[in-house]
Amino acid sequence: MIPKTTNASEALIPDSLPVSTAASRLFAIRLSTVGGAAHISGGGVPSVAMLVRPAVPADLPLLLGFITELAEYEREPDAVKADADALGRALFADRPHVFAHVVEIDGEVVGMSIWFLNFSTWEGTHGVYLEDLYVRPTARGKGAGRALLRALAGVCIDNGYARLELSVLDWNLPAIGFYRTLGAVGMDDWTVQRVTGPALRALAGA
Repeated sequence: MIPKTTNASEALIPDSLPVSTAASRLFAIRLSTVGGAAHISGGGVPSVAMLVRPAVPADLPLLLGFITELAEYEREPDAVKADADALGRALFADRPHVFAHVVEIDGEVVGMSIWFLNFSTWEGTHGVYLEDLYVRPTARGKGAGRALLRALAGVCIDNGYARLELSVLDWNLPAIGFYRTLGAVGMDDWTVQRVTGPALRALAGA
């Protein structure tokens, strides 16, 4: 089950950029949360009706489309191997280990966050790791991406989790700048290491 939240899945605020799944730099974010109304205005942006909610099985085709669009943005158009069945099994199992939120603007789903829990031995508690954040280009600048992040910050605060973490490609300078405005701290002393494919099978002795 998705960890208990109050109104953390309803949030609003402006501007968004994609987040990398295959990152070379790691950022830690912790934000405060405000639940409640689903309307925003200001900064020259027309008022819109916005809702962040947990994804449901009917969202699977859109989620898969967003994942594909994000891979194309990250210059890895052929990297997506997941299909709707695999994604559905992961997100909507009886006891899932990965979760998703979607953001709606005026009733249309325009973006998503896909995330899971990690654990810090130093903090002695869980955190949220954001695997994917994506908002369609036509919906950016209206607060959708920041609303998704705020909802996840609410998951952290409501459950006593210490961190919200994500990865971003080091060439994506606008995204890095955006996350810094949210209080992100670059973990520049750390690099991501990955074992996959034949190396993973060899390590397992297969």
